[in-house]
Amino acid sequence: MTWRETMTRRGTMTAATRTVREHAEPPARDWRTVTLRVVGAGLLIATGAIHLDLYLTGYRSIPAIGWLFLLQVIAAFGLALAVLAIPSRLVAAAAAVFPLATLGGYLLSVWIGLFGFTEVRTTAGIVAGVVEVAAFVVLAALTLAPAPPGSTAKAPARFPAEISPAIARAGGLTAAGLALVALVLLGLAVAGAGAAAPAATGTGLKTTTIGGTTVLTNAKGFTLYSFAPDTPAASKCYGGCAQYWPPVTGPAAAGPDVPGRVGTIKRTDGPSQLTYDGHPLYTYIGDSAPGQARGNNLNLNGGLWREVRVSR
Repeated sequence: MTWRETMTRRGTMTAATRTVREHAEPPARDWRTVTLRVVGAGLLIATGAIHLDLYLTGYRSIPAIGWLFLLQVIAAFGLALAVLAIPSRLVAAAAAVFPLATLGGYLLSVWIGLFGFTEVRTTAGIVAGVVEVAAFVVLAALTLAPAPPGSTAKAPARFPAEISPAIARAGGLTAAGLALVALVLLGLAVAGAGAAAPAATGTGLKTTTIGGTTVLTNAKGFTLYSFAPDTPAASKCYGGCAQYWPPVTGPAAAGPDVPGRVGTIKRTDGPSQLTYDGHPLYTYIGDSAPGQARGNNLNLNGGLWREVRVSR
């Protein structure tokens, strides 16, 4: 074998070895994209968990709204798993759109209402909005991230598929603009939304008939509720509980059709709360119109809620 033949064979073997090694060894892992996937999935799980808590503690009894909350929970957890398991730009993009859509629904419910329900300002709602904006930013970055070193562009459906720097730059600017607009709108919604304000301020109590039962209402005709853990002298509903079940405040006043004993107690957060036959009174944010009693027999926020019945 001549020297030239030996070198040619050696070069062929080296090229073949390199080819085998390239196919046998996976591309180097890009820890930036791994971090974005984990953080993005974590933020989706966080917003899903917040909506699950809201669903279980009050919103499940609200028609249409309860189902939307449950759908958001399922979608958030499902997309989080997809982001972790499937390295695809398409999956990342779909996951990025989801929190923006969820935030849009919250803003609409605050400003104009959805399905007859108007959202009130709650800490959970504000936190969920901030988490959703953060999730969009991270998942948009994941969608536009450059391909890791050593990857090939032969599988455009997979995450390592390269995109042009111009598209990545334009997409990044668009995503940043959308995130800024979302934060501004969230701030405006939070500033303009009403907190769960008391439903009655000394304008009197009345009665109405719901399902053949005479129940106590405020002056606007909204059903009033009692909370099982309460005592005649103290309310046990504060914080998040009072946001879903607004206490009825104001001086004791009752119409001629209210036969029971009306009084007041002093709440630890300031105002006087009306009582009826020793029961502190509340409305429920799930009741969107007079004559509804969606809060009756719900076991939420630490106890059982019942409509206040009036015996004549």
